[in-house]
Amino acid sequence: MTASNAVRPRGPAISVQSRASAVAVDSRGVTIDSPSHGAHGSHGSHGSLKSYTVGFALSLLLTFASFGAVMLDVLPRQLRLPVIVMLCVAQLLVQLVYFLHMGSSPDQRSNTGIFICTALLIAIVVAGSLWVMHNANLNMMPMQLTPAEARAKE
Repeated sequence: MTASNAVRPRGPAISVQSRASAVAVDSRGVTIDSPSHGAHGSHGSHGSLKSYTVGFALSLLLTFASFGAVMLDVLPRQLRLPVIVMLCVAQLLVQLVYFLHMGSSPDQRSNTGIFICTALLIAIVVAGSLWVMHNANLNMMPMQLTPAEARAKE
């Protein structure tokens, strides 16, 4: 079999990434150019190095503040839990805004809507589970009584 008689394999396109563009070569050797981000395109909602650095610095600051509030005994005992919860909520907001790009701009509204829907569904599942467990606990027969003793008390 000579090189001219060889059959080219039919398979998926081979993709080569470069800085300027992504180049794809199909099974026949035809070159296809595509944008560098592929399906993502160019979105303004992605953060810059400055915003990621600010988010990282705020996250570190809030983490160290939480750790210090507990370990350094700078707060009275009854204020520790409320302060930790406030720092936790602040940390959550920093993570959502700087890293997950949640916000009210048109590019970010779909992310924010999906997040709110997901949080609502999780809250419903957790609240429903706690309600069912609480009612089951109230309606359970005490373990120290036998069925005959429980009937006798009624």
